[in-house]
Amino acid sequence: MSLLVVGTMAFDELITPFGESGKIIGGSATYAALSAANFADDISIVSIIGEDFPQAKLDLMQSRGINLEGVEQVSGGKTFFWKGKYHNDMNTRDSLDTQLNVLADFEPIVPESARDAEYLMLGNLTPAVQMSVLKQMTKRPKLVIMDTMNFWMDVAMPELKEVLKEVDLLTINDEEARQLSGEFSLVKAAKAIFEMGPQYLIIKKGEHGALLFHKEEVFYAPALPLEEVFDPTGAGDTFAGGFIGHLADSDEVSFESMKRGIIYGSAMASFCVEKFGTHRLVEIDRKDLHNRVMRFIELTNFDMKLK
Repeated sequence: MSLLVVGTMAFDELITPFGESGKIIGGSATYAALSAANFADDISIVSIIGEDFPQAKLDLMQSRGINLEGVEQVSGGKTFFWKGKYHNDMNTRDSLDTQLNVLADFEPIVPESARDAEYLMLGNLTPAVQMSVLKQMTKRPKLVIMDTMNFWMDVAMPELKEVLKEVDLLTINDEEARQLSGEFSLVKAAKAIFEMGPQYLIIKKGEHGALLFHKEEVFYAPALPLEEVFDPTGAGDTFAGGFIGHLADSDEVSFESMKRGIIYGSAMASFCVEKFGTHRLVEIDRKDLHNRVMRFIELTNFDMKLK
């Protein structure tokens, strides 16, 4: 089934305890689409880049079956840039430099070929941009997934709540879930967020896994314990791309399919953190993915006899 990913394509420069990346390719749409390409074969991106974005990277994405018709390249413009430094625990980071560049004037245009996409992923952008994309769709997708962050809750809460009314599934972290809902308990937070529009909620907890909520149902998936986390940048977007990529591939929207999607998304995220940027995402094949998913199954599988 067709999948439309809306988000950033960017340059990142990363400093971690393992070294420095230099200027590399990043962005939410880049990570999500490359992750989803391991499952789905009809993927389109809506984003914006500058003239400085390397053609070789665009060719690579197209070779993975990603349609870039909706990517606007601004002549003479510079691509969005972010530089960050991670602390030793890899859970906290400092933003050293953020340059919006062409992203500052981003007005998304969904190409005709993608306006009837069956699955839609709205990456972490301004609520106004997310709403603009929704209004350009010629029919209601089977599933609309949205990512957001605390910054938009601080500066654009009314607009954010309008978008939430049109969304099926929201992905945020635990801190953001508490801020959005006003509830400390994540179970209560989920119920409050359901009243805003979404039917499903994924709360990401980083190295502690992810929670999936739907009505009274809850599913928890752990993160895979790794010896080394080399670079966590983009892991959340990679997770979301693997999740929705699986759903688009199976064309099944249900709590059970989303449980499987969380495992696939978590597997993809575990690959992502093994190298700087998107490098690991284009190295793996179906066998690698299968073996990684089996490790998740072994991690959570046990026999127990009740007395």
